[in-house]
Amino acid sequence: MNLSQRSVCLLREKGYLVSNVEKYNAFTKRKSDLFGFIDLVAICKNETLAVQVTSKSNMSSRIRKIEESENLAMVLAANWRIVVHGWFKNTKNRWELKEFEF
Repeated sequence: MNLSQRSVCLLREKGYLVSNVEKYNAFTKRKSDLFGFIDLVAICKNETLAVQVTSKSNMSSRIRKIEESENLAMVLAANWRIVVHGWFKNTKNRWELKEFEF
């Protein structure tokens, strides 16, 4: 199970409807995120959640990427919550999540 799948499972357990909005471009062989920084979109009741998924060790670069995005202000103005999911294995070799919210 990759990190995005872990986030999808977690969000579904919390009652969200989740969609992966990260696309793969076969020509460039690269992935591209929705609005430049969103991997997953999750909705629940009156909430829209934008999620960037990464490893815990890579969270700071992802947070910086979002902060520097020209689309951040508009996504926040639309009342979307933006979170970064940073996954890591704990001392018992189990996956844990560190979350950062804008």
